[in-house]
Order: sequence, then structure tokens, then C-alpha cells
Amino acid sequence: MTDSNHGGASTVWQGMTTARVPSQDRLEWFAEMVSHVLMPTVFQAHDTGGFYASGGLLDVGTAQLAKFTYAPLRSRRTEALIRKGDPEQYQLGLVTGGSAWFAQQGREAELSAGDMALWDTSRPYESGSGTDGRGVEVFILQIPKARMPLPLQQVDRLLGRCVRGGTGMAAILAGFLVELARKGPDCSPHELGGLGEMAVGLAASCLAGQLGSTVQQPAELRAHTLLRRINAFIELHLGDPDLTPRVIADRHHLSLRSLHALFHDEPEGVAATIRRRRLERCRADLASPDLRRQPIQAIAARWGFSSATAFSRTFRTAYGSTPRDYRADALKHADDPVGSRYPTSTTGRKGVGWVGDVVAGVHRP
Repeated sequence: MTDSNHGGASTVWQGMTTARVPSQDRLEWFAEMVSHVLMPTVFQAHDTGGFYASGGLLDVGTAQLAKFTYAPLRSRRTEALIRKGDPEQYQLGLVTGGSAWFAQQGREAELSAGDMALWDTSRPYESGSGTDGRGVEVFILQIPKARMPLPLQQVDRLLGRCVRGGTGMAAILAGFLVELARKGPDCSPHELGGLGEMAVGLAASCLAGQLGSTVQQPAELRAHTLLRRINAFIELHLGDPDLTPRVIADRHHLSLRSLHALFHDEPEGVAATIRRRRLERCRADLASPDLRRQPIQAIAARWGFSSATAFSRTFRTAYGSTPRDYRADALKHADDPVGSRYPTSTTGRKGVGWVGDVVAGVHRP
């Protein structure tokens, strides 16, 4: 059994690979990494000699998203470990492979792929994985208590309860977290901050749904939560040329009038929001030296512009330059030692996204 010696809130993992860590040290290494990224926790592996683990961390501003894959083990957080370090968070775990269980506040949740559970870092808990002998993959959304939109006394009723995935709001949230992990490293810090706000809003909406009619959200909060869901939907479907206000309204069971009313106090309407975000992605890709060989039309199509002529006209209206001229000028400044005045690509940004994909031992599927 290993007790980590590092406490406190999440930190950034520097790119590191420990594939050559001796088998007898792997569990201790994993405990230290979890302590840095989540909180001090004690672990006991089913097979210490065959233990393996990998992980990564995505900083999304308001929250953080961690991902772990590891061999069967048990974990425990005690009062002593809470005193050693407490980030004061709610952590929402989504199992995407294998199985796990989690116990807190006298309740125990049995989780299969697609299921979620919520826990409070300020209270003791126990958990385990691999009851079938296989490892587990889990995403953990870390939400500071101060940023939780729902009343904390209401949220506490969900601790240690299984949130079944596969349908409804839980399925939307699970899909968003997986897509955020996959595409988030391609986003700028500003974009990640917005996605983090969306993740917290979606999580709050999902949890409120689990509490049913006992939670009465103010109308303003309900509207704000719905707006976050719609913004998240837009972000995930920018590349779909058929994404329109009508499609968004239908997918969220709204009338077009209600959808436009949600955006009434926003800086721009829903159609303008879709257009601006698509243009921002195109502009970033056009400025990327890594994508200089990709045809402009292919970049436009990737972000939902089906007509090259319409894209060129829209781009010029927004930025005062044709896509071709913008790309030529941006690439000319790409090696500016002072730093380019153009945004970097949404593909392969350095310093943003999963840090590492840290590996302990040999990764096993």
C-alpha cells in the first residue's frame, strides 16, 4: 500500500514518460501523479508486479479534465489525507472502459462503461476497479465547489450514486467530455476556457436532472444552462455544413423563436455565432505552417463551409483580406522571433492540451 506525499490541487504534468519505471515502483509513481493532479490518495494494486497506468491532464480554465487508464486496484481517501491536501472540489468520474465502484456518504455506485459518479474531495471515500480482472479507463472532471452552479446541499445528495449513461443529459455530457479530451488539445487557451465553462454547465444540468423536481432552478439559471448546452453543441458540430439555427432548435426541442430569444442578450445571434467560430478555426488553420500544403478549400470544408466562393467572400468581409492573401502574410511571419501576430493553428499547438500522456509501465488495452 502506498501513501503519496504530495498534496493539494491539480498541477500541470510536464511531458514525461516512465515506461522504464521498475515494476516495484510503478504504483508509488501513480500515487504521486494522482496526488498532484487530483488529491492525496492511498492505493492498493491487485497485482503490484503487473501494475500499469497512464494518464493526462487538460486544463480548461474553470475546471480541469483528467484521464486515467490503469490496472485493477483499490483506492482510499481518509481524514488524514484530506488534512494533507484538499482541492475543495466536486469530481465527476466517467467510466469509458472496464468497470469500477465508488463509495461515499454511505452509498456505493457500481459503474460500467458510460456511467458516472460524483464525489466530494473534502470527505472520505473508497473506490475500486477491475472487479472482472480487467483494467479501467476513466475521465474525471474537476469542478471547484465555488464554481458549482447548483446549491451544494442539493449536490451532496448525489455523492456515491450511479448516474447511468447512454441516454438523455448524461449521454450528452459523456459525449462532450470525450470530445473535449479528443479535440481540446487543438484549441487555444481562450477557447479551452469557454469549453470549461460549458463542461461545468452541462455537468450541473445533468446533476439537476438526477435530482428531479426537488431542485427548483431559477429561470435565469435554467436559461443559462440551456445556453451553455447549445454553445457546446455548436462547438462540437462546427464541421457539419448542415448546422443551422433550425437544426439546433430541433435538437434541443425549442422553437426558432425561443432559440433566438436565448441569444437576445448575447453579443451576437446564433447564426453569427456559428459563422464567427467557423471563421476563427479557418483563420487559425490558414496561419499554420504545418497545414501550408492543405488546399484552402479543404480547410474551409473541414469547418463547415461547403462553398469556396461563399467562404472567400465571408472571410474577406470579416478580416479584410482574402484567405489566400491572409495565409501568405501569416506564413511569412511564422518565423518571427518576437512572436507572430497571427493565431497559431488549431492543430498541434504547443503548451496546450493533454500534457504528456504519461505512462507508467507498459500500456495494456
